[in-house]
Amino acid sequence: MSRVKAIYRSLGHSLYRQAGVCTAPSCRVAREDRRTGSAPRAEFLLPTTRCAADGASRSAAGAVGGGQETPGLETALQIPSIGPIRSAVLLGILQTPHRFRTKRQLWTYSGFGIETQSSADHRSVNGQLERVKKQSSIRGLNRNCNHDLKNLFKGAAIVASSKPGPFQEFYTALLTKGIRPEMARLTLARKIATIALIVWKRGACFDAQHLKPQTA
Repeated sequence: MSRVKAIYRSLGHSLYRQAGVCTAPSCRVAREDRRTGSAPRAEFLLPTTRCAADGASRSAAGAVGGGQETPGLETALQIPSIGPIRSAVLLGILQTPHRFRTKRQLWTYSGFGIETQSSADHRSVNGQLERVKKQSSIRGLNRNCNHDLKNLFKGAAIVASSKPGPFQEFYTALLTKGIRPEMARLTLARKIATIALIVWKRGACFDAQHLKPQTA
């Protein structure tokens, strides 16, 4: 798909979809310029992109159809920014919410846990080792995680922050407090993961009260 877009950009098409690549079967770059050699490359790539798009649609339909038989799908669908496909993927990865006793375990499994490091934690005082009271330095988020689940919650956070709703209000409130956008999206992704765990484990309905700071 990226290579087809590059061909159209080289021919001066700034709007990719208006050029008819995605919807028009009779689209041919040969009409634009046969001298540059773009026509054979585009005619070879266009059917491939259409087959890939059809395969993706069938795969998404199969995932949604298989997820409908899984308990917990209806409750997951009530959460904003988590649609049928994300719900099916979420249920397929986690299987059961009882794997995680607390939300922080889910955060670590999803790649949202904090990794810290420390050194020189002890010092010698009168021949005795005493622990130094100091804060550990933060290295960042943990990398040993389920990357598919991390991408799922990150994508849900990006969608939720851009569409009107309770999640966007929560995100805007974080920005108002002076939190950087990337950290606000991380907090929102954690919030979505926490709410998904609560709703799924308790079998309850989504409630905007879950967005209170105490539940984050």
